[in-house]
Amino acid sequence: MARKGIREYDAKRMLATALSGYEGKAVLVGPGENLKDKVADNPWLNEGTLTAKPDQLFGKRGKNGLVSLNKGVDETAAWIAERMNTEKTLLSGVTGELTHFIVEPFTPFDDDTTENYVSMVLDAEGDIIYLSNMGGVDVEENWDQVKEIHISPLDEVTTDTFKATVAELFKPEQQEVISNFLVELHGHFRDGGYAYLEINPFVVTGGKAEPLDCVAKVDDTAEFECRGLWGTLEYPAPFGQHLSPEEDFIRELDSKTGSSLKFTLLNAEGRVWNMVAGGGASVVYADTVCDLGYAKELAMYGEYSGNPNKQNTYQYAKTVIDLMTRTPDPQGRPKYLLVGGGIANFTDVAKTFTGIIMAMEEYAEKMKAANVKVYVRRGGPNYKKGLMDIQGALEKMGVPVEAHGPETHMTQIVADALANE
Repeated sequence: MARKGIREYDAKRMLATALSGYEGKAVLVGPGENLKDKVADNPWLNEGTLTAKPDQLFGKRGKNGLVSLNKGVDETAAWIAERMNTEKTLLSGVTGELTHFIVEPFTPFDDDTTENYVSMVLDAEGDIIYLSNMGGVDVEENWDQVKEIHISPLDEVTTDTFKATVAELFKPEQQEVISNFLVELHGHFRDGGYAYLEINPFVVTGGKAEPLDCVAKVDDTAEFECRGLWGTLEYPAPFGQHLSPEEDFIRELDSKTGSSLKFTLLNAEGRVWNMVAGGGASVVYADTVCDLGYAKELAMYGEYSGNPNKQNTYQYAKTVIDLMTRTPDPQGRPKYLLVGGGIANFTDVAKTFTGIIMAMEEYAEKMKAANVKVYVRRGGPNYKKGLMDIQGALEKMGVPVEAHGPETHMTQIVADALANE
């Protein structure tokens, strides 16, 4: 399962299908677009004042001076145009280019209206709902006031589920509206393939709950069953992160399979390349490389898991090995390809190794030119055949290799590879 952040625009588009009284009016303005060109298809842009803000997977937009409030369409268009394609350094220190803005009707409310917070998180035992009447930009500073509600997968969710907590937090005249809002929101959360959904803040105005800011992550393995709701979802990179062509290729490959294929390039000149099976194992291997003092040599972070087929494994391994062998180390030092992992439950090790071997055979000469040494540790279904196949293939190619099964500690190959440095 991969949890992927989506734009606020898409999250609110989907929310409008589930929340009573919420129309989800919003437009997205991207590079080369002008807000005023969208008026013909969205006449509401001319019917009142507007709110605009970047829609690029980062928060605290108000504190970063990146929210336009209560302006007409001309002023809002000018505000966006002034910031479009410009570089911005956030208070967090992250720097990136502003490229997408969400525009919505401005929601006025009285000074005594509370800004409320709700988030829903999927975990191993069910759903956790966090609720507070002290939302807005300072919700983190008031986290001790946030209430938790745990819901198991078999629970029937009704307004009674939230009755006690809502009564504790909100005025009597708001309680029915908020309870109904939470029931609808949670139903949407479950049915919509979400892993995380946050609305901060939402306000009660005009007898309904109005979501103002929204953050959402979906489980991309739910795409097949949620396709009707999702439509065409974009998974933008986090603000400030610039994907290499190889990272973009693996993301695209990952989106088309029920398996998990992840790749983040850390240092293209690095000499330690971890091609690891399993999300947990990938963390352990990366930590081990760093613990041994080679953090600056760690070239990538990623994993392949969920029993990927031969072709997907080949494409993944080919991408890694291609990057690894483009330039030999200037000092002539070896590079290390660590094909690691724990003991698989259902992944056919021999089958996935077939894809890896195909990529290695294609790049055999480049691997030798780059002085690549391969260390393998794997267990699971057909692991003995897989180890025999990969060791035999590399020996035939003339590429140094050591292959181990589950009798060897999972990360021993890291120490073995770096022992002679």
